[in-house]
Amino acid sequence: MTGEQDGYRVPNPSAGTRTDTPLRDIPQSIQVIPQQVLKDQQANNVNEALRNITGLTQGQQSDRTSFEFTARGFSSNTSLRNGLPDPLGSSTIELSNVERIEFLSSPASVLFGQGGAGGTINFVTKQPLRDPFYAIEATVGSYDFYRGAVDLSGPLNDEKTVSYRLNTSYLDKNGFTDFFNEKVFLIAPVIRWDVSKKTSLTLEADYTEAKNLPLYGLPAIGTVLPNPNGQIPPKRNISEPDGYQQVKTTRVGYRLEHQFSDNWSFRNSFQAVFSRDDSGGVSAAGLESDDRTLDRGYGFLKNYVNNYNLTTDIIGKFSTGSIKHQLLFGVDLSRSDVIELSSSAYGTAPSLDLFNPVYSQPLGPSKGKYSFPSVTDTLGVYVQDQVTLADNLKLLLGGRFDTLTSKNRDELANTESSQSSDAFSPRFGIVYQPLPPISLYASYSRSFSPASGTDFEGNLFQPERGNQYEVGVKADLNDRLSVTLAFYELTRTNISTDDTRPGVPQGNLIQIGEQRSRGIELNMAGEILPGWNIYAGYAYTDARITEDNTFLMGNQLYNTPENAFKLWTSYEIQKGFLQGLGFGVGFFFVGDR
Repeated sequence: MTGEQDGYRVPNPSAGTRTDTPLRDIPQSIQVIPQQVLKDQQANNVNEALRNITGLTQGQQSDRTSFEFTARGFSSNTSLRNGLPDPLGSSTIELSNVERIEFLSSPASVLFGQGGAGGTINFVTKQPLRDPFYAIEATVGSYDFYRGAVDLSGPLNDEKTVSYRLNTSYLDKNGFTDFFNEKVFLIAPVIRWDVSKKTSLTLEADYTEAKNLPLYGLPAIGTVLPNPNGQIPPKRNISEPDGYQQVKTTRVGYRLEHQFSDNWSFRNSFQAVFSRDDSGGVSAAGLESDDRTLDRGYGFLKNYVNNYNLTTDIIGKFSTGSIKHQLLFGVDLSRSDVIELSSSAYGTAPSLDLFNPVYSQPLGPSKGKYSFPSVTDTLGVYVQDQVTLADNLKLLLGGRFDTLTSKNRDELANTESSQSSDAFSPRFGIVYQPLPPISLYASYSRSFSPASGTDFEGNLFQPERGNQYEVGVKADLNDRLSVTLAFYELTRTNISTDDTRPGVPQGNLIQIGEQRSRGIELNMAGEILPGWNIYAGYAYTDARITEDNTFLMGNQLYNTPENAFKLWTSYEIQKGFLQGLGFGVGFFFVGDR
């Protein structure tokens, strides 16, 4: 995280091991979207950036404030910011402040605690540079698209021991959907102080304010399926012109790093996130038998979240005889405080004729308000050892123990409940390099995700588990082009499903659900010839339900295509009058879901 990079290949990701380890020495598939790819594609939001990740598909709504993704068959919104858990996911990330995006294509609980089984996204933000850097960008596009960004960096004193970076951007755009508009503002200052040659302190903050009209899509009948009334216009909006969503997010934090010696170092990081989400509007409740009348309802939501995360790492290198070790010991403390979650419970709204809509009619009565405040405290302790048995043989061993306590209050029913759970997450891996540019690897990793509630007998639900086995090969075709091929089997267990046992009342759940995903992922990134770059990948995913009381066993998992393919390539003229002029082209294919 030291500044601008100019290439499609990033050899040293920061999130794979929490240590400075080359990608080829990590027994895991890790994809990195570098700054140069984001620039060449002119990506304006997270959705446009994340389509570059092989095996990841966008889920549900397309507006920026409701983003979630499916990876290796399992839906998740687990994300990190500079290696620290970010409770708001990727929905509040503005790309003008992002240096690169790293994706860990496997369970990552051993380093980062609770999270989805399919993978974890790490957003690495832009950091101060020791030399002056200034950039101004402006983009104009169709549907009244206007976006401007400023990126400033450099030293603040003659000794260059204090440096800064300031990113700010503003977006204002409409869309092809009726009466849609979005406005996003970001400002993100960072200051780094090199206290001494061995100690540095980084202070960073950002503020994002996003306003838009939530989009809820259109019925399948009349879009991708036939409708006797004809085709629904793609521009049709099923909501109302006065719908709104406004999200204000503030992050503040620091990172303190100290080098005790050449072999031992200390890192302490803190991040506080404050989010205020205020939204309201009309959404679909069902399509009537005439295939043109859409029943609708409405609701208003206020969601205030305060989240605090403190992480401390000690990293040391030592030897036991001829065997080398790189040891990581860390402790995580976090608190997530949902201070208010209140809404007018779903009310009725006038139905809408999808082929002849009439908007702004009076809304029906609401059903009252509710509030569910909650507080969750988490403590995690983890140890990792990267063992070098020989120059071409390396082991990765790690384990983490987490304990969680949550308190929830239902102010409508005037009741309070609490729940505690714990989880152990191991990780094992081996890397063998028969030739210096080739790495063969195998690994096992586990994830956990807390599950709230009890079964019919009153037993607390256990955390959901993800267990993955992965083997693969990484090859550096040259010093600027690399390829990764991965084979995996990932099983998700402890999934809640309907309890259909005799004598159990309807509505109870039992944790016997199981899902399994098997697949292949191929990725290539780097420079083929001087000036000619490529960023490509293919994913085959066979994700099925293996045990469930609600859905049929063998069904393909939701939002998971069997085949997905990406290709982006660019070329920059190297000589002559047009030197520096570049071109880029690419496409993204996603199979049936």
